Amino acid sequence: MIMSKILKILHVLFFVSFILVSCQEAPVPKPRAFFRIALPEKHYIKFDSPFPYSFQYPEYALVRLNPSSLSEPYWMNIDILRFNANIHLSYKKIDNNLSSYLDDSHKLLTKQISKATGIREDMIINTDAKVYGTIYNVKGSGVASPCQFFVTDSTRHFLRGALYFNVIPNNDSLAPVIDFLKEDIQYLLSTLTWN
Repeated sequence: MIMSKILKILHVLFFVSFILVSCQEAPVPKPRAFFRIALPEKHYIKFDSPFPYSFQYPEYALVRLNPSSLSEPYWMNIDILRFNANIHLSYKKIDNNLSSYLDDSHKLLTKQISKATGIREDMIINTDAKVYGTIYNVKGSGVASPCQFFVTDSTRHFLRGALYFNVIPNNDSLAPVIDFLKEDIQYLLSTLTWN
């Protein structure tokens, strides 16, 4: 009889201790996160030179001639060092060959298709400055260039551009920076004039 009372007490103690231990919060793994990216305020500088085009670019960027041996005299890079990104600009003078430049531009864009989940085209029409073209916003995590464009006056000038990051593409984590730099590209194109 005493033994059965002791067993009942032990069972009750075991049950109470089990409830007390199980009521604590169990550790839960935290989801993987990315660093918060501090975006600078937008202020622009005019690129005005003997080049056949001029525009405004962000003050946190550096304009330099394209160092490639294959580049031509009016090709340049706009380096955004803070984000390890470049906007490559290549200029061509039109001499009855606009269709070949448009074909080349489309070929370079189609290289992105295997990694792209979607491509949105937006028309660029600035009749006052005679700037016409298309900007391509390329979606997809592994896309090398999430933004490409070309503009022309359709008679003398052709300018092509592409945004690249100097890292392995992971555009899901770079999305805030990509959106931020797309605004700069839009502004560049809205201020573009032919000289």
